[in-house]
Amino acid sequence: MTDIEIAQRVQLQHIYAIAGKLGVNTDDIETYGKYKAKLPLNLIDKKKASKSKLILVSAMSPTPSGEGKTTISIGLSEGLNKIGKKSTVVLREPSLGPVFGIKGGAAGGGYSQVLPMEDINLHFTGDFSAIEKAHNLLAAVIDNNIQSKKNSLGIDPRTITWKRVMDMNDRALRNIIVGLGGTSSGVPRETGFDITAASEIMAILCLSEDRADLIKRLGNIFIGYTMDRKPIYARDLKAPGAMAALLKDAIKPNLVQTIEGNPAIIHGGPFANIAQGTNSVIATRMGMSLSDYTVTEAGFGADLGAEKFLDIKCQSAGISPKVVVLTATIRALKYHGGVPLDQLKEPNPEAVEQGLPNLEKHLENIRKFGITPVIAINKFVSDTDEEVEVIRLFAEKSGTKCAVAEVWAKGGEGAIELAQRVVEEIENNEVNFKPIYQWDAPVKDKIELVAREIYGAEGVDYDAQAKRDLRKISALNLDHLPVCIAKTQKSLSDNARLLGRPSGFIITVREIEIAAGAGFLVPITGNIVRMPGLPASPASENITIDNEGNIIGLS
Repeated sequence: MTDIEIAQRVQLQHIYAIAGKLGVNTDDIETYGKYKAKLPLNLIDKKKASKSKLILVSAMSPTPSGEGKTTISIGLSEGLNKIGKKSTVVLREPSLGPVFGIKGGAAGGGYSQVLPMEDINLHFTGDFSAIEKAHNLLAAVIDNNIQSKKNSLGIDPRTITWKRVMDMNDRALRNIIVGLGGTSSGVPRETGFDITAASEIMAILCLSEDRADLIKRLGNIFIGYTMDRKPIYARDLKAPGAMAALLKDAIKPNLVQTIEGNPAIIHGGPFANIAQGTNSVIATRMGMSLSDYTVTEAGFGADLGAEKFLDIKCQSAGISPKVVVLTATIRALKYHGGVPLDQLKEPNPEAVEQGLPNLEKHLENIRKFGITPVIAINKFVSDTDEEVEVIRLFAEKSGTKCAVAEVWAKGGEGAIELAQRVVEEIENNEVNFKPIYQWDAPVKDKIELVAREIYGAEGVDYDAQAKRDLRKISALNLDHLPVCIAKTQKSLSDNARLLGRPSGFIITVREIEIAAGAGFLVPITGNIVRMPGLPASPASENITIDNEGNIIGLS
């Protein structure tokens, strides 16, 4: 059966029952129908959260289809519950871009899913819409202020960095001109659209501690300059209050359930190749307040999501994982071993071995943070025992715990070995978490430490625009912010064609965007873009509804 067919055959439990498993009173949740609910922020208990065991799920460098971190995260939480541990999985919300593009949805797969998967993958509880509206409200206020004569701040339209956003892959909107149509239609200027997952509002929502912190961060959004070169922030436009009002419900995490009826919390959805790539601090703390083991994931490979989780989110929120589960697949190892995409299902133990250096580098990176990694082999139907044995032998030689996870086919039952290995590591190893860099280091030092230590680069080059941006950052006294490097997920380098474990390469920083509200800087490398495009044959071609309103073809 397909993912959606499996999901639609499950008899869902009422959300009241799921809340009860967390010890949450039904009067405390805000229901969205029978199977979804918002959790109020007053359920967060930092003292209880400090005792919860946080587990981060990451991965080796992925194939274009992804390696199943969400599937592993859900399955691991199911497996932990099966061995008697009170566990909650905390995930990001899917973006419609991938849902209708190449990767499909992000609610897991097979018998390791969060439900109702159709709702979660589509409009859900409206969080993405609220983020989009808050972002575009600020854009409208900016253009209105430029047009206005009464309350004008004297904004120089040429310096505005704030674009608009939409939750869809649409390359035609990357660069546009607004304000055409005459003097009553605004001042013409160049701008564009980013995808909603790349919005600074998304990053702010996911890093905010509470509502007061949300408003403060919204006010700190850097807009551009006045004609006399004075910096302009969102607070100067008196926009943060209205933006926060649009986000009043979106700031609350969402409660749903797994296929096996265990709690799942889903909130926020930044991409890891262009943002911090992890769910909200509020959602993570919520899971840690309500369960003994909290499983969460960070997007793409460990060079992106895990690095940003550990260097940005952990330092910002004062949390750290007890263990990192590194998801590996036979197909990804063959891909990094030089096998073409259309041949990944063919048995090839030699190519699996040739792809191991990529996995090895990611394991080394996790250990650099003072955290023990565990390898989860996400088993596919086409994988052979001989290919799996290649990874097992590698893990044994490197002193890394390893488990085959058949969560797609067996759900929690297929993750019992993985759950046991994770618990063993948590109980037997001390975590000496240390970030790769300190926030107060010079900006170039922070970028180069990540490039050299995590990517394995020889060095970093800065284009002329990036050098100008460094001077601007210094003039604005924002040097102390961490770096959230935008880079391709397909390679450890910034060149998508360099697979495996490349060496001797140079990372090229084109420009550095300022996300002062989120509290980080965004060095943009290679040819990365913040508004993806659809493939030649998008997933949307296979999605429809029947006469009863049931969705067909969603994956």
